Amino acid sequence: MRPPRTDRGRLLLILALATAVTVFTATVPLLRDWFDLRVYYGTVNTWIHDGGRVYDYRVPGTPYGFTYPPFAAVAMLPMALVGLHTAIAAALLLNLTALTVAARVLTGPGWRRYGWYGVALAACALALFEPLRDTFSFGQVNLLLLALVLTDCLLLSTGRGRWAGIGIGLAAAIKLTPALFIGLLLVAGRRRAAAVATGVAVGATAFAALVAPDASRFYWTRALWDTNRVGRLDYVSNQSLQGVLARLGVESRPVWAVLVVLVLCGWAWRSRRAVAAGDWQAAFALTGLTACLVSPITWVHHLVWLLPSFAVLIRAGHPRVAGALYAVLCTSVVWLWFDDASGVDGFLGSNLYTWITLGLLVWLPTGHFPDGRRPAAHSTSATVAPPSTAAPAMRAASDQPGPSSTTAAAATGATTSGPGRGRAGARSASSEPTGSTRPAAANPQSSSSRASS
Repeated sequence: MRPPRTDRGRLLLILALATAVTVFTATVPLLRDWFDLRVYYGTVNTWIHDGGRVYDYRVPGTPYGFTYPPFAAVAMLPMALVGLHTAIAAALLLNLTALTVAARVLTGPGWRRYGWYGVALAACALALFEPLRDTFSFGQVNLLLLALVLTDCLLLSTGRGRWAGIGIGLAAAIKLTPALFIGLLLVAGRRRAAAVATGVAVGATAFAALVAPDASRFYWTRALWDTNRVGRLDYVSNQSLQGVLARLGVESRPVWAVLVVLVLCGWAWRSRRAVAAGDWQAAFALTGLTACLVSPITWVHHLVWLLPSFAVLIRAGHPRVAGALYAVLCTSVVWLWFDDASGVDGFLGSNLYTWITLGLLVWLPTGHFPDGRRPAAHSTSATVAPPSTAAPAMRAASDQPGPSSTTAAAATGATTSGPGRGRAGARSASSEPTGSTRPAAANPQSSSSRASS
């Protein structure tokens, strides 16, 4: 089937796709009913209006409460001034803005060549991506953190590293996982940016300690080390290395630590090579993949950190690979093993998103750019070469007519538009919010009694 060539045909195709996506998202994966946003909203309102403590709040009828560092609660204080529906609307707008920023950074200036038609196709594809669906439906903060981190990626890749580190620091103060990007700055030899990121994170944390000293003391001494506050490690939504081990029944911390060290070593080696090639986007993509793997708990909606990897794949000339992997992450396939993850099929299927993340960490191409050349500011310390006496002769020679050369242009990071569909079993299980600590119920679709964080 040929794509439409007229604006009228393209508009009709977009309307048809948008209708199909809307029907799919409204009927197949049941919505999460803003569960996490309700956690944030209830925590802040109980703290400010009722004199309660941040980490004591629980959503009525559930054992779930606030699990982020105290600075996150401080940053969410404006919710105490508005109603729940206003907070939901604000969360939607913030997530849409963050997604736009992230997409703009990942696609670069090349997005203009696709016009409104390409943007509309990408929007339809993004709406099917399970981690994004859950992030919006839960009212989660992952997209905001991704946008903050990618802003630093843009600064570094465009030679404006003087201001880099602020976004990473803020993201790390809100949630601990992005702190690995400070490690990337150190691996890349960007000590100033790493110092800025660390200073911002420490400063924000100190500010939260002044505003909420009791909450800060409790979080850093007790809540941080209590994984039971978040949920079961073996829950199928936990697509981290720890989740794989837990579903295998392996409870050994040393085994997990060894795997984490191996992954971190591979990440450091690959990221250093990517930065040496001037490929900051690939380095940030590799770091997002690694953060998902080494974190004790990586719920499915945390996998929005995989989006930079798909942009890198497309830019490097592998759109089919990107499309196939992206389609898998649209299917909710891991939920087929919601009740039983035993056996070979359970080992492979229930951890499929983890295998994709691990495979991308190992095989993600680096050093590929749309124009076939490295960006101007690719080295960690740029120096200006002294004038050469041969320069006039070389310049004169370059003025002579000669054969022109052509450079193969790689595709820019546009999101693929061909995600697949889940099976019937995935339909019923995909609506189960993450972090469940109760035994599986007969109908795991109720989204009002579970939390995710």
